[in-house]
Amino acid sequence: MEEERGRLMLDKCNPKANYFCDRVSIKQQAPPFYLLSVRIIRLRNLRQADIFSKSDCYINLRLPTAYFGDVRTKTVSDSSNPVWNETFFFRIQMIVKNVLELRVCDEDGPLRDELLCTVLFDIAHLQPGETVCKHFELNEQKDELLEVEFTLEQMPDIPETVTSNGVVVSRDVSCLKVEVNGRKKRGKSRRKRLTFTVKGSYENTQDIVLDSHGRCVPPGAIMFNYAKYCCPQLDVVSSKKRSFCNFSGDETSNSLCFPLLHLPIGERVEITHNKAYNIFVTAENCQEDLDVRLGFDLCPEEQDFICKRKKYVAAALKNVLHLKEDLQDDEVPIVAVMTTAGGVRSMTAMYGSLLGLQKLNLLDCISYVTGLSGTTWTMINLYGDANWTKRNLEETISDVRKHVMKNKLCCFSGEKLKYYEKEMCQRYQEGHNVSFSDLWGLILESMLTDEPDPRKLSDQQQAINMGQNPLPIYLGLNVRERYSTLDFKEWMECTPYEVGFLKYGAFIKAESFGSEFFMGRMMKKIPESRLSYLQGMWSNIYSTNVLDAFYLSNCSEDFWHRWTRDQITDTDEDIPPIVPKRHYAQPTNLYVPNGTLTNVLRDVITLRPVLAHYYNFMKGLQINNKYLENESFRAWKDTVLDSFPNQLTETEEHLELVDTASFINTSCPPLLRPERKVDIILHLNYSGGSQLLPLDLSTKYYAEQGIPFPKIVLTEEDREHLKECYVFDEADNPKAPILVYMPLVCDTFQKYKAPGMERSPSEMEEGQANVTSTIFSPYATGMIQYSEANFNKLVNLTNYNILNNEQLILQALRTAIERKKQQKSLFPSS
Repeated sequence: MEEERGRLMLDKCNPKANYFCDRVSIKQQAPPFYLLSVRIIRLRNLRQADIFSKSDCYINLRLPTAYFGDVRTKTVSDSSNPVWNETFFFRIQMIVKNVLELRVCDEDGPLRDELLCTVLFDIAHLQPGETVCKHFELNEQKDELLEVEFTLEQMPDIPETVTSNGVVVSRDVSCLKVEVNGRKKRGKSRRKRLTFTVKGSYENTQDIVLDSHGRCVPPGAIMFNYAKYCCPQLDVVSSKKRSFCNFSGDETSNSLCFPLLHLPIGERVEITHNKAYNIFVTAENCQEDLDVRLGFDLCPEEQDFICKRKKYVAAALKNVLHLKEDLQDDEVPIVAVMTTAGGVRSMTAMYGSLLGLQKLNLLDCISYVTGLSGTTWTMINLYGDANWTKRNLEETISDVRKHVMKNKLCCFSGEKLKYYEKEMCQRYQEGHNVSFSDLWGLILESMLTDEPDPRKLSDQQQAINMGQNPLPIYLGLNVRERYSTLDFKEWMECTPYEVGFLKYGAFIKAESFGSEFFMGRMMKKIPESRLSYLQGMWSNIYSTNVLDAFYLSNCSEDFWHRWTRDQITDTDEDIPPIVPKRHYAQPTNLYVPNGTLTNVLRDVITLRPVLAHYYNFMKGLQINNKYLENESFRAWKDTVLDSFPNQLTETEEHLELVDTASFINTSCPPLLRPERKVDIILHLNYSGGSQLLPLDLSTKYYAEQGIPFPKIVLTEEDREHLKECYVFDEADNPKAPILVYMPLVCDTFQKYKAPGMERSPSEMEEGQANVTSTIFSPYATGMIQYSEANFNKLVNLTNYNILNNEQLILQALRTAIERKKQQKSLFPSS
């Protein structure tokens, strides 16, 4: 009986083969493997999917964390109560979140089968050593039930190197070398094509062509990188109808399926031979060290930066606050400048704000600067100078003024169009995914510079390695096709050191962004993108879909969600649990696909005209079994797919990146990571229209996420007539930073050209700036060319607003220092 069960397992997905693998030391942990047996028993009262006959039903099983393929039952034709009694086996790793998908399908012919529904069952509900029979309710009104029996058994202890940060998991990877030795035949011989596939591998499918002389084209072997313990198998298909022969010489067919799990490491094995060629495979262990950093702590380079930056900040604070004693490292507050989007308006306004901070000698008090969309243009320009905070910003602003004033039609000359074509072709040849956002980045480069800019994100390390300038953080969003930004978005931060996701705690070096990865290892190095292309992604204004437009216009999208959201039902409440639930086990869900009309409507209103595509550096990683308990993940858990681990970003080939302003016009999220310990945020708002909408949306979002953020309390008078600066401080919540909020308003600037200096009658016109109007304004978001007067007016306005509120900023700094000292006295270091 044991032999029979072993044979069945080998036939289904080979989870319990002989193991000829090297025993390697455990890097982090090696939890036990389990054998999951799934017996599909029957289905009762099946709906009639066809008009003239009963359904021809089969069950498709998918468990991507254990097997990179699907298995299925036989088809039971023309039956409302099909019975199968078929058993399938999966070899599972318990540290990952294993969610089994049971798809109920109606076989409609060779071209297309109809998916009736899908049951999503978390294996964490099962107890080892027990057999449980579950009845999944597919339709409550019709008493439609799927009966499935589960058995979970612990397998022999087999070592696997597993690395996890509590959210994502990297597993062992093996490399398979495939060689074909062809033989020259007498007479006329045709070319032969062999197609090799390892499902779930980085390469997936590759071809080897044998020419008429039996030589491989191209010469040499092909390689596959695959998850070692996910029941891998090599599928070989010959283009010619020639039968393969295995090592015993028995003829099979023109296709071959060879299990890889039992392959001895380092040994060259012949898997087939015939009159034309032999096929050999060799398995090797891949590198153990990961190229993706899994962890929520700051990278060592940023930690080193903060230590160096505190020296500058301590000296600057002593100077501006007239302190008698030097500040100790643990008394120095972390201060950040946060900016918002707004095209040329936000780029120009940011220069004015930074100029004001420089005049107050406050630039050296800042440790971080964050930006998105238009303010990234300012940051890219500034960080081209390794000592920009020490230069007179008025000189920089003078150069920027020329580019803002120039006629932008020159960016579309014949010479420029040829340049764009050449650069896009070169980018494609380098291996990048090319999209319109790349072209948009090149156009922005032409608008803002005289010559092509060769600089890259990692080059900005020269401007921060000594702690001489604040560390820049650029923010983007990863979105998903067929979902609104409200339904699915993931914050991605970019610094000169790293690029990574706040939610997953997965980061790569800045110079590696855009390269191809698998299971945390770099597979293909692609040249780092120029900043010109990244700014096209960070300020991709062409990515908004219809549902996003409803959200941004403050209109309800509930009606459309009725027709576009997936129909998913939690079925656990209706079925008494047979075994006690584990606290980290997810509910059993029933997914019912939408109809054709609904799918068409969904495609239309969720279509994004332009997306920036970059290779997904988290490809292949799996989700930790207890990921929903991780505090860092929960802080940013805000998408409709967060409870469906089989559909999260780790399974995607590409990242789809857009401007953060398509959700909320803010660059604040990276500053709210508890690891950065930011004490003060200077919120410089440059958005058009309502100056409070981005702040209100952000406050609501952070409250929903449970992220510490000060309460925003404004009177009706303040909301009707905003001042230049507000300080929000929630003293009883020490984890919340002090927020110094500076809206883009033209208040006392109308009467004063500088703090305490009134305007003369002839200067009153210079104080009139319609800066927030979204239409009929020289500062509207879509305006890309300003007159000299309008440029100067905006720079002077934001510069004035900083200078005029010097005391509020200084008071916030004093409060932060006092708080740091109080914390030090209450919790002295051991």
